[in-house]
Amino acid sequence: MKISVIIPAYNRVATLARAIDSVLQQSYSADEIIVVDDGSSDATSEVAKMYDEVSLLRQKNMGVSSARNNGVMMASNDWIAFLDSDDTWHPEKLRQQVAYHQKNKNCKVSYTDEVWIRDEKEVAIPKKFQKPEKATFETCLSYCNIAPSSVLMQKKLFDSLGGFDESLEVCEDYDLWLRILKEEEIALVDQKLVNKYGGADDQLSMKHWGMDRFRVKALEKHLDTAFDSLVREELLHKYALLAEGARKYQKEDDVFLYEARIEQLKAGF
Repeated sequence: MKISVIIPAYNRVATLARAIDSVLQQSYSADEIIVVDDGSSDATSEVAKMYDEVSLLRQKNMGVSSARNNGVMMASNDWIAFLDSDDTWHPEKLRQQVAYHQKNKNCKVSYTDEVWIRDEKEVAIPKKFQKPEKATFETCLSYCNIAPSSVLMQKKLFDSLGGFDESLEVCEDYDLWLRILKEEEIALVDQKLVNKYGGADDQLSMKHWGMDRFRVKALEKHLDTAFDSLVREELLHKYALLAEGARKYQKEDDVFLYEARIEQLKAGF
């Protein structure tokens, strides 16, 4: 299996080399490493240029979804893996996933378990984010339990789905996994093969109140499908939480919006 690794980066001069090094240290070598500098104002691109093994794409700041999508467009191999520029891989990460796919020829996507690190110490992963034995549309409805940095997938499948939704500033991964899970299995390679480093103020997950605002946009795509009843139930729950959060932040327009959507769903729309 030939693999292209896509690393989106925005102002990651402090962590990008660590991420790239973890790819180069794989016991099963990637065939291509593509770093997409998403309009950084620091020396992120200069770090990427230090590596002969890295192909660099520079673009104006258009967000992580655009960066990943454009990186995949550059990829020349049949399999793609994603790595966030502030994460790292265990040296056996690719080898273990390749071995799984070689034994399970029909599986087009896999992901792994992970370690969470904060202030250089491993921390416990909250129960709601722990990996289910099997990733299904239903088990992934509430939260995204599949880290992009853990995913290995067929490029053909990614292309057929149109990639990440560039209109979503965050939760773009949640959106893509749900779209995949409508048709395909996402298999868990049940080993902790990714290190996720948390706590930075500029991480997207730290940037927004009410992350469910973006999840509901992803969920609304699946109304009037075979998963309609599950989606409506989850939307009602998330709309209620968002309305409550909007009251807390005194965002009256959002309160009105989510209460109106609750009434629309209850009315069958």
